Amino acid sequence: MRRREVIKRIAVAARRQRATWILEREGANHTIYSLNGVVVPIPRHTELGEIFAVDIFKECEGVLGKGWWKK
Repeated sequence: MRRREVIKRIAVAARRQRATWILEREGANHTIYSLNGVVVPIPRHTELGEIFAVDIFKECEGVLGKGWWKK
């Protein structure tokens, strides 16, 4: 899965849940986002892979709900 798709998918789900999805800072190897205070680091690779994308989605489960990306 492409990096842009992961970010967009989280942003759309956050908007639906009325959660804040904010770019906190650009790190050396990761872009750091905040989802209602939960820190979500996303690596700068253009291709992340399905398994790694799911790991990132699971970090957002506390705010967006369990299995939110499967819907």
